[in-house]
Amino acid sequence: MQVAAVILAAGSSTRFGSPKQLARVGDRTMLETVAAAAAAGGLGPVIAVVPPGMAVPPDTVPEVNGAPERGLSHSLRLGLAAVPSELGAAIILLGDQPTVTAATIRAVVAAGAANATRSIVAVRAEGRLGPPVLLRRDAFSLAERATGDEGLRSILARHPEGVAAVEVAQHAPDVDTPGDLARIAHMFDSAQGATDR
Repeated sequence: MQVAAVILAAGSSTRFGSPKQLARVGDRTMLETVAAAAAAGGLGPVIAVVPPGMAVPPDTVPEVNGAPERGLSHSLRLGLAAVPSELGAAIILLGDQPTVTAATIRAVVAAGAANATRSIVAVRAEGRLGPPVLLRRDAFSLAERATGDEGLRSILARHPEGVAAVEVAQHAPDVDTPGDLARIAHMFDSAQGATDR
């Protein structure tokens, strides 16, 4: 099953103080790190939804969100609309979760292949569902129900029975502030960082 990656990375970074997508973790920016994990996880094409004027990593397809103030849900709809029509699924990733690993992405893809009757696969930690989230094409329409900065989180929480869950010890943390970035910096001391774990 060929699966696209949709990286949502068009946020305004208000709490971070500068474009956090371009903040460095080890040898890469956060956006480069997430894109590398997506590629290492076997996803393709890798689509990054970004604000106007932001460059994307090599081998990444840009999808420009000209109205990032409309929130994560708008980026989600743009990203899914950019998935090539011949592909049957996409995995949603967040550009501010650079500790997401290729191993987790591969586990979500494998769960999708093993649960052909489920249209959604998500990571679950401590009973809570979250990204990476695999959507089969017949579930892309869920994005129309998303509003503001919620994305799919509340939709998944209301309908857990429709989700095949991949259990993990904890969710990849969001990086919203420079302090958040400092707390994960030790994970990127090597050139590979967290990508291949």
